[in-house]
This record gives sequence, C-alpha cells and structure tokens, in this order.
Amino acid sequence: MDSLHHFVGGMQNVLTPGMLLYALIGCLVGMVVGILPGFGPAAATALLFPLTFSLSATESLVMMAAVLYGATYGGSITAVLLKVPGEASSVATTLDGHAMAKAGRAGPALVIAAVGGFVACLVATVGFVAATPLTRFAITLGPVEMFALTVLALLIAAGLVGRSITKGLIAVALGLLLATVGRDPLTGVERFTAGADGLIDGLDIIPVIMGLFGLTELFTTIERRYREQKAITVGRVMPSRRDVVDSVGPIARGSVIGFFLGLVPGSPGATTSFASYALERKLAKHPEQFGKGAIQGVAGPESANNALSVAGMIPLFTLGIPSSATMAIMFGVFTSNGLIPGPKLFTDHPDVPWTILASIVVGNVILLILNVPLVRIWVLVLKTPYPVLYAVVVVFLVIGAYSLRNNTFDIIILLGSGLFGYLLAKIDVPASPIALTLVLGDLMENSFRQTLALSQGSVTGFVSSTTAVVIYIITAVALASIPLGRASRANRERRRHDQIAPHSPVGV
Repeated sequence: MDSLHHFVGGMQNVLTPGMLLYALIGCLVGMVVGILPGFGPAAATALLFPLTFSLSATESLVMMAAVLYGATYGGSITAVLLKVPGEASSVATTLDGHAMAKAGRAGPALVIAAVGGFVACLVATVGFVAATPLTRFAITLGPVEMFALTVLALLIAAGLVGRSITKGLIAVALGLLLATVGRDPLTGVERFTAGADGLIDGLDIIPVIMGLFGLTELFTTIERRYREQKAITVGRVMPSRRDVVDSVGPIARGSVIGFFLGLVPGSPGATTSFASYALERKLAKHPEQFGKGAIQGVAGPESANNALSVAGMIPLFTLGIPSSATMAIMFGVFTSNGLIPGPKLFTDHPDVPWTILASIVVGNVILLILNVPLVRIWVLVLKTPYPVLYAVVVVFLVIGAYSLRNNTFDIIILLGSGLFGYLLAKIDVPASPIALTLVLGDLMENSFRQTLALSQGSVTGFVSSTTAVVIYIITAVALASIPLGRASRANRERRRHDQIAPHSPVGV
C-alpha cells in the first residue's frame, strides 16, 4: 500500500503544467533523435544531456526518461518506413514492418507499434512498482555482496552484448582500466594521469559516453553510404479489426519477455526483440507470413523493446546498478544533480523516483496521442539533408561536453572517446560494457578493498556471505548458458536452412 500511496503522490507531481511540459519536450526530442539512422536511446540521451543542466533534478530526470522511451519508439519509425533501424533493438521490426510499409500499410504498423509500446510500458511500470521492496533488501547489502553484484553485472553484460564473449570481456577490461584513471580512493596517489590536470579526478563519464555513442555513431553513419530513400505511402493509418485481434497476444507476450529480460544487466534490446519475434513465429498458425508483412512481427518485438526500456531502470533505481549504456547516462543525470541512485533514493528523496515512475505512464499517453497524427511528419524529417543533421549533432556534442565543467579538456575527452569507440566498432568490440564498467568501477574497487580489509587480506572473504555465493552461482550459470544458447540457435537455424534449401540438380 505504501508503494501505491507514493505512486499516487508522484502522479500528482507529474500532472502539473511544468512537469507535463518537460515530459512533452522529452517525448518529442526523443522521437526526433531516435529516428536518426544509427542513433538509438543511448546516443540520444547522451546527445541531449546538456538540456538537463538548467533544470531541477526531478525535471531533468522526467525529461530524460521521456527521451529514453521516445527514442525507443523513434527507432521503430525508421525501421518501418525506411528499413533503417534507428537502434539495434529495432532490427526485428524491419523484417515485417517495412514489408507492411511497402504494401501501403505503414500506418497500421506504426499505430500497432505505438499501442504495443504503451501497453508494454504500463505492464513494466506495474512490475516496477511491485519491485520497489528490493530497496529494503538492498540496504542490507555489504561490500561482499556489492562486489558480487558488480561482478554479475559486468560479466553478464560482457556475455550478452555483441557476438563474442571474449570481445565483451575485453571491453570490460578496457572499462576497468579507464575507471582507474585519477586519484587512488584510499591513498590519493595519481594513477594513469600522464601529468594531465584534467585527469586527476578521473574521467568524467558523460563526455566519455557522449563520445563512445554519440560521436562514434556519427563517424560510422558518415562512413556508410546511404542508398536513395524511396517515398513511402502511408495509406490508411488505423489498423483493421483483424490487425488488432492478431496483435493482442504478441503485445502481451512481448511485454512480459521485455520486462524480465530488462532485469538482466546488459541485456541487449536486439536479443529481447528477436526473442519475442522468434516466439511469435513459433506460435503463429501461418509462420510462412513472417517476413512478408505479419503484424505479429511488429507487435511482439516493439512491445518487448518498450518493456525493456522501462524494466532496465529497476536495477538502477533499486540497487544503483545501471543495466545498460542508457542507464549509465541516467546515472550521470542523477549524480550531476547531487543524487545517488540506489536503495536510499527511495527513503531520502522519495519524490524523485516516484515522480519519474508516474511520468512514464503520462509520457506514454503523450506518445500514444502524438504518434498517429505525426506519422507523415516523420517522413519529412527523415528527408532532411544528412550534412545538416551531422552539423547539429556535432554542435550538441561539443556544447554538452564543455558545459559539464566549462573545461575544454572535456572536449578532448569527447573527441578521444569518439575515435576510440570508432576503432572498437571496426573490430566489433562492444562499447556498452565499457560504459557500465566506468559507472561501476569505483563501486567495484571500493567493495573489493573493503572485503579484503574485513577478511584481513584473505580471498575467502569474497565467499563469506551466502548471498554473495548465490550471486556467484547465478553468474556462472548465466555465463555458461550464453554460449550453449547461441550454439542451440545456430543449430536450429542450420537445420531450418537445410530443410528449405533447394536440392542441387543431379546430372544434366
């Protein structure tokens, strides 16, 4: 009942003219940035971080949360209209969404995507409210348990992000190296600063993330040669009764899948949306229609994608552990406003998390209202010359990096991080684990040292807690299941390919 009471109070805060305005701005800006090819929620939130500097903590976070789920929907717009996913999690949507668009059914595809996203966010928000008792458990965690949790978060992120666990571990190692730059937290000795005054306090996470995601995406986007955009006829906007009936089940199942996978640290949106897509194809009466314009192929993945974006906030709000690169940026929004996300957030500043929770519901209502009449406008935005978009993006990134501390050294960090991220992209090393490690690096190091101090230098201290041992077991099982699951999927795909591949002719 306490959770419901706090949620009602948060809803009252959101339904003020000022908060509604910031939620509206966040939804609009998030959608506009989200439709830019290659710019997903992580890049969008990093790009728009400077907009939060002149606002209060609650206003900033309400707007940033709206940017997050607004950008999530924006990725589906380009996926349907142009077959260019705005983010990796929208790739599954392109399979049937663009096929519907070519058939003159872009309107129903986008409307179902919006409705599915709205329902999924409601389901995830209810689950979020039900999960807030985790904060009472989190308060009891000591350094032994916190170190185990950081190991879980980083190793699972390394395993799930990208196609190679090895490359994911390399990214985690690079992130840990970057996290050690600056003063030693215990002795005060400078580490890896190379004599640069700007590195004494460590790397500021915001310029690094803006470079790793915003600038890197810009470099890779420029590198790609865009094919000429073909005009898409939206046609009828509202879905038919059959479309609605066919979408109910996929929306419900996608919402549940997205919510539970959102609780896993580092769970990528592409995996979540494809898991929903695979399930719908398996359950469909006519699976042969998938890839040719099946509405289920849009409803399921988009619902899973939107539920994931909300559920991903739960580890951050309740445990102080970001579950994705976007949540790492949200972590930066908290800290830049003097707030520390985690269990004490709900006790020391309850109005902030509950107002944000309530704003998710209100923001998705705003998105649902806006999306249908703006379908044709998004097509016009996508025809803006790319050089103009690039120039605007660079200006936002540079201003954002400089505005953090009014320090030109942060611009250098931005540029260096962008080039570093571009090099990582060329060798297919994911950047998301680096962002997570930068956020969790200090927590991991401090809990590591505190555990050693408590056990007088004995490594047995790391398994002195039953909770920690359980977390390590979960980590080991999860890591073992990742390659097994990938091998199983590869075998199924190979067998399916062998079944449909035409037999080579024998003889002449």
